[in-house]
Amino acid sequence: MNLARFPRIRLGHGPTPLEPMERLSATLGGPKLWIKRDDCTGLSTGGNKTRKLEYLLADARAQGADLVITQGATQSNHARQTAAACAKLDLACHILLEDRTGYRDPAYTHSGNVLLDKLHGASIERRPGGADMQAEMEVVAARRRAEGRKPYVIPGGGSNPVGALGYVRAAQEILSQAAEMDLRIDHLVHATGSAGTQAGLVAGLVGLSSGIPVLGIGVRAPRDRQEANVLALAQRTAAYLGLPEGTVRAEHVRANCDYVGQGYGIPTQGMVEAIRLVAQTEGLLLDPVYSGKGMAGLIDLVRKGHFRPDENVVFLHTGGAVGLFGYPDAFDLPAEAA
Repeated sequence: MNLARFPRIRLGHGPTPLEPMERLSATLGGPKLWIKRDDCTGLSTGGNKTRKLEYLLADARAQGADLVITQGATQSNHARQTAAACAKLDLACHILLEDRTGYRDPAYTHSGNVLLDKLHGASIERRPGGADMQAEMEVVAARRRAEGRKPYVIPGGGSNPVGALGYVRAAQEILSQAAEMDLRIDHLVHATGSAGTQAGLVAGLVGLSSGIPVLGIGVRAPRDRQEANVLALAQRTAAYLGLPEGTVRAEHVRANCDYVGQGYGIPTQGMVEAIRLVAQTEGLLLDPVYSGKGMAGLIDLVRKGHFRPDENVVFLHTGGAVGLFGYPDAFDLPAEAA
């Protein structure tokens, strides 16, 4: 797979670290746990979307765009990283935020990622939960074209074949790091939502004949729909890469959606426990929407004996810890000493 033939603008710090989580592994008494630190991509507190934006914004520039339009939930990590990347590249950025939780706490609606969206200079419009966000973006794009602008529309999460190239590259990076470390990776686990990260990883790891299975811990959709979304995008990404038809098959896509709870962005006890445990054993911050629920799934699977004790399990940290500031009441933190 020759990724050099696709335009890319370097936005992130890389390669991101691949580190052992020794205390967490010992605490759980399970397999050897590792973490791929894509919270360290560098752009506006980091996160997985930076890898996707390297290809998406290169495509935007190639098309002569002067305005980027994208969408996400209120506390969208993707929106924040898109706003930051546009600021860096002198592109206007307009964000549509969907209310998927119904929360009205100002900490949720105006702090965390929302504060950073505005700090990076993005303009924002709000939409109610359940809106057809792709259609809403197209309406805005048509309006801006009528005003003489040249908009480039990025789907939620940057999840299309162009954006997924970022995680094809990440697959190459992980394999290179593992080879350098003499690390046999038996499982790769991460939070999966808009499908682009998992689709890119699957296309990359399958295309490179790595034999490493990818497990996505779902944060929004039921399992059948999540797996169908990932498979369709992984196959489109493989075709975009020029891989033979049939390279990516249904058996390459696995999602576990048992840890969503009441819905996208709504805290669960497992998520709270996972964030606390990782913070207090590894000094690492997860986020309440994606990596927190992804880690909750991984911890539960470890406790259930899903992995052998001698296996190496890599958790891909997709970033987003700034979202914690949108959920101040979820963690019931102890009062300060008098």
